[in-house]
Amino acid sequence: SDGREFVGESDGVTSQAGELRCSAVAAVQALARATDPKLDLEVLGVKAVRAFDATVVIVSLSVRAEERASRLVGSYLTETDPPRGAALAVLNATNRLLGNYLVTR
Repeated sequence: SDGREFVGESDGVTSQAGELRCSAVAAVQALARATDPKLDLEVLGVKAVRAFDATVVIVSLSVRAEERASRLVGSYLTETDPPRGAALAVLNATNRLLGNYLVTR
């Protein structure tokens, strides 16, 4: 709400799977910066699946906060930009968790 921008970066293998993972990891890094390392997020896996004549990008994340660990799953339906879909799938996976976290801060 204060207009700050958080950026994440990632390097990896040049392949479809590598680009998806890099996008997801960069999104997780940006979220980690936004939450002042109180949430420990990690990308466990990223996969693009062809379904219903479209590409669905699915991410699996691990989150540790205040001595509790859990897994989150997010997805995003994309037609033209699977790496962007990976970043948006991360945001979909963390949406409710971060909404609750940011309200209590």
